[in-house]
Amino acid sequence: MRRCAVIGSPIAHSLSPLLHRTAYAQLGLADEFCYDAFEVTPETLPGFLAGLGDEWVGLSVTAPNKQALLDHGEPDPVAAALRAGNTLILGRGGEPNRVHNTDVTGLLAALHRVGVDKASTAILLGNGATARSALWAVGRLGVREVVVCARDAARARASLAEVAARAGIELSVQPFGRPPELPAAWSGRADLLISTVPVVLPTDLASALVKLASTVFDVVYDNYPSPLDRAAHEAGVTLLDGLDLLVGQAIDQIRLMTGRDADPAPLLAACRAEVLRRMSGKES
Repeated sequence: MRRCAVIGSPIAHSLSPLLHRTAYAQLGLADEFCYDAFEVTPETLPGFLAGLGDEWVGLSVTAPNKQALLDHGEPDPVAAALRAGNTLILGRGGEPNRVHNTDVTGLLAALHRVGVDKASTAILLGNGATARSALWAVGRLGVREVVVCARDAARARASLAEVAARAGIELSVQPFGRPPELPAAWSGRADLLISTVPVVLPTDLASALVKLASTVFDVVYDNYPSPLDRAAHEAGVTLLDGLDLLVGQAIDQIRLMTGRDADPAPLLAACRAEVLRRMSGKES
């Protein structure tokens, strides 16, 4: 049995085991691969990796380990540029471990599925590791101007400025918690609004934000469906959510770990069903 897993902290809520196991069943690999979840922090990461045997193939890596992961393998160009990885492929026969960032390709794949192949302007909520991935991804779509909404302007610039410069993007940082003022040339609307913040937005703020963009992507799924999801649906704008990103980034992970391409539709259906089941349990 070849082993894979997701590591992070906290990890009990992760949908990755369901997602990867669903893919194994779809691909006829359920008897060859298993997938688990482990509580791991940057402090315990070295010891965890040292204890992995030859049966281990790879790891999905989530917060707070994405930056620390770079110390444990050779990063691909995107992981190196963003100073964050979310996938570790373990080396064989003396080969080094490889660190990949599939958040960027996951974001792009999800946007491509709804017909967003190019854009010029974007609003970005947040300034963490996922925000850096989102910034790099929109740069790949042709975005050259981004308005960032963040609680701490200095921290946002420190986190995002280098990525923006490499991607050829001009940044404007504005306060978080209110609709941003868009440049006059945007005519009151951005091509994309991407939220990477884990907080639940007030309903009135969510409604105001979705009026500023043609496509809304709320990449956090913990609060699904979020006020931003609901507001976008009510406004009739194109909507993507955190489950779209979760599945998108996992498709590349599955390919890296198994060498096979999974169909995203069954994976997305399984994740949505599980999230709705969990919501129902909370309500009861």
